[in-house]
Amino acid sequence: MTDGTDVSAGHAGRSEGHPNASQSSGSGRNPAVAPGQGPDGVPQPDRDPEAVSRFVERFAAQLVEAGMPRMPARVFAALLASDTGGLSSAELGEQLQISPAAVSGAVRYLSQQHMVSREREPGSRRDIYRMHSDQWYEVLANRDGVIKRWEDSLREGVDNLGAATPAGRRIAETLAFFEFVEVEYAGLMERWRIRRAELFGDG
Repeated sequence: MTDGTDVSAGHAGRSEGHPNASQSSGSGRNPAVAPGQGPDGVPQPDRDPEAVSRFVERFAAQLVEAGMPRMPARVFAALLASDTGGLSSAELGEQLQISPAAVSGAVRYLSQQHMVSREREPGSRRDIYRMHSDQWYEVLANRDGVIKRWEDSLREGVDNLGAATPAGRRIAETLAFFEFVEVEYAGLMERWRIRRAELFGDG
């Protein structure tokens, strides 16, 4: 994780609700952090800040295409690209050149989706926003039980339209597809957890 200052270099000319987007406030820095280390003491490899910024914006754009609001997508991508998986409001604001209010709104959305949690930094009054778990993609893939809600609506549609009608058969086929996906998804996730343990361990 960078300290947020370098990554924002490519966005110096862009402001999204940030009152001092053209100024480098340094508010995300921790003066006790040694050079080459993040806030949690994690060694920071040499990275091209512009490349990191491009990844964040590109992945955020893909999340937006999948239906996530733009600001939460940018904040989440920034957290994903940090080595510790956590950043403060000031660090997020400086890196993405957005206002504290924009950070707060984005984090609120991500918290409601169970993708991000807020933690108090040890020995500090500063809050850190952290990815909820390493399995965030599982939440994204099946968030809020959306498939079950679709199934309930589709069953009602079949009952209302009649299973023997063309529309009823079409909806019944759609329902069967999502029931199939739901069953297969559970098995797929179990196989993934086994595979994940093989690749990355149980931590």
